[in-house]
Amino acid sequence: MPLADRVVLVTGATGGLGRVAVGAFGGAGARLGLVGRDHARLAALAADLGLPADRCAAAAADLRDPAGATRAVAGIVERFGRVDVVLHLVGGWSGGTKIADLDLDEVRTMLDQHLWTTLHVARAVTLGMVERGWGRFVAISSTVALDGSSGQGAYAVAKAAEEALLRTLAREVAGTGVTANVLVVRKIDTEHERDAAPGPKNASWTTPEEMVAAMLYLCSDEASVVNGTRIALTGRG
Repeated sequence: MPLADRVVLVTGATGGLGRVAVGAFGGAGARLGLVGRDHARLAALAADLGLPADRCAAAAADLRDPAGATRAVAGIVERFGRVDVVLHLVGGWSGGTKIADLDLDEVRTMLDQHLWTTLHVARAVTLGMVERGWGRFVAISSTVALDGSSGQGAYAVAKAAEEALLRTLAREVAGTGVTANVLVVRKIDTEHERDAAPGPKNASWTTPEEMVAAMLYLCSDEASVVNGTRIALTGRG
């Protein structure tokens, strides 16, 4: 089945990366489920990109809440009959504090944002994907999940946990036609600073367009052999 026939759920749809992903997958003919916290912003995104009303549905939800995630996915399924692809693009960063001084609430916030949103969405979509024999789950992570970085303990822990969750999911769905993969970046260059003013600081940053190109491949039929993979998009430095 070509991408034009797929139902693609995009979380964090109104963010800088989400907007590019929605435009690209919509341009490829996919039917889109847009998920974010603000329904007005989701509606504005659909209008700005000229998405056909019969091929786009919006669901406002707090994905940190399992019931919210379940309702959001159920709304997209009710509209389009299924979810084939999840692009989990929920962002959020907190840092600047070393481990010895770290506030536990900061850790909880990062775990809520990255681990729990991922788990709630995965639980809501995986069974249906496995039953249909096809599915793609793509999430975004950071180099700090493995490498660590001073002052980024809470974020690093949350991203490492998210990656461990998706690697485990990949093993559990192996051989079913469903895959789960992670794209890893140092920084998402939404302003295209790397191209406008190149230098050592931004040499390894990644543009949304580069990330979405990788997503389009991972969500294709040809990428069925790619599962449980941590793909680093940091090759410029």
